[in-house]
Amino acid sequence: MADFDLAIIGGGINGAGIARDAAGRGLKVVLVEQNDLASGTSSASSKLIHGGLRYLEHGAFRLVRAALSEREVLLRMAPHLIRPLRFVLPLDASSRSAFVLRLGLLVYDLIGRREILPGTRALDLITDAAGQPLQRRFHRGYEYSDCFADDARLVVLNAVDAAESGAVIRTRTRCVRAERAGEWRLILNARGARDVVTARVLVNAAGAWVETVGETVLRQPGPRRLRLDKGSHIAVPRLYDHDRAYILQAVDGRVVFAIPFQDDLTLIGTTDRSFSGDPAEVTPTGEEINYLCGVINAYFRSTIVAADVVWAFAGVRSLYDDGARKPQDIGRDYALVLDKSFGVAPLLAVYGAKLTTFRRLAEDVLARLSHFFPRSRPWTATSSLPGGDFVYDGAPTLIDGTRRRWPFLAEGHAHRLVGAYGTRVDQVLQAATCLDDLGERLGADLTAAEVRYLMAKEWAQAADDVLWRRSKFGLRFSQAERAALERFMAAGK
Repeated sequence: MADFDLAIIGGGINGAGIARDAAGRGLKVVLVEQNDLASGTSSASSKLIHGGLRYLEHGAFRLVRAALSEREVLLRMAPHLIRPLRFVLPLDASSRSAFVLRLGLLVYDLIGRREILPGTRALDLITDAAGQPLQRRFHRGYEYSDCFADDARLVVLNAVDAAESGAVIRTRTRCVRAERAGEWRLILNARGARDVVTARVLVNAAGAWVETVGETVLRQPGPRRLRLDKGSHIAVPRLYDHDRAYILQAVDGRVVFAIPFQDDLTLIGTTDRSFSGDPAEVTPTGEEINYLCGVINAYFRSTIVAADVVWAFAGVRSLYDDGARKPQDIGRDYALVLDKSFGVAPLLAVYGAKLTTFRRLAEDVLARLSHFFPRSRPWTATSSLPGGDFVYDGAPTLIDGTRRRWPFLAEGHAHRLVGAYGTRVDQVLQAATCLDDLGERLGADLTAAEVRYLMAKEWAQAADDVLWRRSKFGLRFSQAERAALERFMAAGK
């Protein structure tokens, strides 16, 4: 008898979402990730929960409708990690016509299944605060709704919920070989220690590495279906004071977002370029950084240059190759390829997908595998992620309650903790009565108590796990503080 019903290779948003859904149905699940959770594309996204307004002009109505229907599902599921965000679209006479944009936004609203998010409205950019940072030539625009998310923590909390339902989450564990017979036999290597587990069904959710895993680990080479697309982002000191984002039309037909980020920064992205090479080595080029700066400079009064960039990152999207010629024209929908050859254990490979549709993808994976797990039923549509068991607009009330219970917390500290842990902030702070009870301050407002929690409950093992995926303290820490954090975590292992 196999050790597990389902084995999953890949600890990004798709792998973690599938593990959560399957474990919540009572299946025995193991997830294997060679690095940290969300260490690839899932922490290098534009961090948006959106339908993809620009996909409408490519006729991708099914994809947009499916993604839009997920916005409010995910907002209710994780109101600490996801927040509504209004997007300002300035009208540029040299780009798409005002009629086409208004029609697209009307369709966006009509198929959006909105109960919480407000609809589109026209803006007078001469009088509205959204027009103040823009060049004077922009007189009119539109404003519509989508959501912003902490992408990496979304992955981590899916894994936490999976583990609490009985899943085994094995980070920094490489599947070096998988042998297929009546069941799967996975040979694992965790920092030199060899282990073997067996499973009835295997899901390859390795993202940009899905075909590499298929060829080298599973030894199941097939037709080349994967197309890799590189997207780069930059962050610069905040360009404006209000809390709305901008969607800007570039001269090459793409759109670029400018999004309020981490209180004092603006996140700008993304590019779209075909990519070949090792996805683990992807970095933004100078040309891409200049491109993003150029789009901003075509709209805003203040100009930015590469020297203003305080953080730049890139990720590789794994797209299912549908024959489109341009990267921006490739479909963003996912594809599930199931191999259920007679006499051998099933294999399902995941291609493509968006951050927004991870929950639906997980449901679809389990539906495709329903012949093997007939008693399972969908359950995640009305669920909440760990710490997200409060109303979608209840964060201010939760912050106020946190400050009353732990009055020594500064407002910004309480706001950040609630934004990361929601109602589980008590598991971090516990019975502390003063700041000293939380232990050493390792930099900014990161305390020893919080790091211990991340190590014990969220699989954090190295400084970068904490600084870039469980938080964005990497933007605030000095090299000395980072080294001190590494020593602290090494001592606590």
